[in-house]
Amino acid sequence: MSADTDYEFSVLDADAPLDLRLSDDELDAHREHITDFVEETVEAAGADGTVLGLSGGIDSTTVAHLAVEALGEDGLHGLVMPSEVNTEENMSDAERVAENLGIEYDVVGINPIVDSFLDAFPEDDAREKLDSEPLRTAAGNVRVRTRAVLNYFVANAENRIVLGTGNRSETLTGYYTKYGDGAVDCNPIGNLYKQQVRQLAAHVGVPEDLVMKTPSAEMWEGQTDETEMGLSYDHLDAILALHVDGPLSKSATVRTLDGIEAEHVDRVVDLYERSQHKRSMPPAPSAL
Repeated sequence: MSADTDYEFSVLDADAPLDLRLSDDELDAHREHITDFVEETVEAAGADGTVLGLSGGIDSTTVAHLAVEALGEDGLHGLVMPSEVNTEENMSDAERVAENLGIEYDVVGINPIVDSFLDAFPEDDAREKLDSEPLRTAAGNVRVRTRAVLNYFVANAENRIVLGTGNRSETLTGYYTKYGDGAVDCNPIGNLYKQQVRQLAAHVGVPEDLVMKTPSAEMWEGQTDETEMGLSYDHLDAILALHVDGPLSKSATVRTLDGIEAEHVDRVVDLYERSQHKRSMPPAPSAL
């Protein structure tokens, strides 16, 4: 099914410093490449289908659409896993995605599981500190890792594999929880920058309100991805494409991109370098 294209080209912000827009032919190629990849990965694993945590966000929604295209409705089991910090709107969007696609899905509230971790924490006043660091992030990561455990519980019980929702922008900056949303069997959109994920989402027919939705991991109330990272995804993608992935020096990147300062490039490089451990298997000593 081809998507209407009346909003397909508005996914690029007018102030974006670099146009990473893919052509229709390129989008079709990525679409086919990803659906083939999903089908082949399931077949190679001897699995009966896939499991995907649905957040109502653009990444999980895009992966869901592509998985159904690759495997059919029976090939995807969705999990909606709300906690006390998730907005009702996002959880409703997650269910809407599942219902629109016609897939089986379950809603599993994770608060009791997360509460058991908090109750087991050795500090008696831990709950009183959840609005401040470092416990705020620690508790947020518990929520993300709880969802990963549930994904694999269902996957193991039904002989399925777990689909990830990570894109290239998040992978290169480490913007995911180790052994949480990074604990998956494959990342179908892992080679696309966030700007390109929005383009592909529009191309495959994801509703416009979900394509343009403000990204949030919802690790705590009011959290947004771009606020936490300190720059917009459009700026992040531009620096990654030209400097981290590309050949330009820091000074050349700053000269090339409008609105980008040297400290922005330094911020992205720091995120990339500090998250290297997330992109590698756990290290072991060299052989004697």
